[in-house]
Amino acid sequence: MMKVHFIIHEAYEGPGALLSWAEERNYSVTSSKVYLGEALPEESNAIDLLIVLGGPQCPATTVEESPYFNASEEVSFIHSCIESDKAVLGICLGAQLIGESLGAKFEQSPNKEIGYFPIALTESGRQHPHLSHFNATEIVGHWHNDMPGLTPTSKVLATSAGCPRQIVEYSPLVYGFQCHLEFTAASLADLITVSHDEFERIGHHNYIQKPEIIRSSSSLAMNALLFGFMDELILSYETK
Repeated sequence: MMKVHFIIHEAYEGPGALLSWAEERNYSVTSSKVYLGEALPEESNAIDLLIVLGGPQCPATTVEESPYFNASEEVSFIHSCIESDKAVLGICLGAQLIGESLGAKFEQSPNKEIGYFPIALTESGRQHPHLSHFNATEIVGHWHNDMPGLTPTSKVLATSAGCPRQIVEYSPLVYGFQCHLEFTAASLADLITVSHDEFERIGHHNYIQKPEIIRSSSSLAMNALLFGFMDELILSYETK
């Protein structure tokens, strides 16, 4: 049975549709809810797929600023999973932590993005088998200030007008999504509720939508895209 482990940084930024994807396939699911003080696994042996989720922190956030978030500990664990040939997916903060684990420093994105905006596949993305079910452009969810760093061998598979690093392949089993294809109506409702201050200067940003627009947008199409990607990633892991 495929064993999936989530690192969850906040109650309001959980796995969303990814949990449904894993449960529908009868995968074993475990998690480290670090916001509750739950520890990371002691070793990667019991994991096939590690999924590192987002959060309001960045890789430079200290334990003084967020006592339950230990960036260096997470970076070390991610690196051990990569070294052990596990499948690894990072979303938003998780993508940035993957880059850090490979020596690529995160950077501030040219634009803050909150809402549903298009991403465009690069030439590498259009040729990538895991994204063959994507159109050249797709509307997906966003909620970020930063973006993952790039290694000399990583490939940018998708970009957006507001951020040049939306989907990054670090290796055939390791990927970072700056965008949020896992968002659902329920998960976004929680995030909007705790992030009301993000919308106070909405007129000063080109890529922040009003909460009512975000709430009225459907996540079903992008969730299906994510499920297809995840199935391809698992197949790559099983046949490596």
